[in-house]
Amino acid sequence: MFDNIMIAFTISITITVYFVSRKIFIMSHNAVLNPVLLSTATIILILHYTGITFEQYKPGKDIMTFFLGPATVALALPLYLNRQALRKSLLPILVGIACGAISTLTTAVLLAKLSGLDSIILTSIAPKSITAPIAIETALHTGGDPAIAVAFVIFTGTLGSIIGAGFLSFCKVNNSIARGLAMGVTAHGQGTAIILQEGQMQGAMAGVAMAIAAILISFIGPFYIPWLVSL
Repeated sequence: MFDNIMIAFTISITITVYFVSRKIFIMSHNAVLNPVLLSTATIILILHYTGITFEQYKPGKDIMTFFLGPATVALALPLYLNRQALRKSLLPILVGIACGAISTLTTAVLLAKLSGLDSIILTSIAPKSITAPIAIETALHTGGDPAIAVAFVIFTGTLGSIIGAGFLSFCKVNNSIARGLAMGVTAHGQGTAIILQEGQMQGAMAGVAMAIAAILISFIGPFYIPWLVSL
């Protein structure tokens, strides 16, 4: 009985905190008040001061994680509504996603290599810009550490969702399709959630970019990453 109450409590707290964080972000339009970053920090503080351990929080977290699948599938709706734009520019979109996915992987590994980091860090940082489940499998197949890979994925998504849209505006990238693709390729789910608030077109393109980039890296990663690390 207590376990069920704890699960319901942790889920309620998480949803409430994220809802409030999202409202704050929408009202303030301040990139630093990113809802993922703000809600994560708030939940950590709540768990700390209420004495709730991660083991007690985990069952509720697992239930919420399960619904990430249906939530991702829901991105198909804005994609369907903007399918004509996708058909019209299909080839440039696919080429852009492929170039973006490969370049962000390559630059991450080469910069880490130039910094003299250990090989396990190099292989773990490589899938930083794809969704966490595929990043875990990619790390396992390339000799990386799944925990480190997930940490880089979360950091990349959070940083990208905070500065990504502003950086694109600074670079005068105003095209809705280009903005969505850039956020989806570099900041996966978190970037998609943020750019979706700009419009359905941006959200649709980000969802496409996130999915295709993840599929591409899952195919080429086991061969390309070890070769890149060995250079």
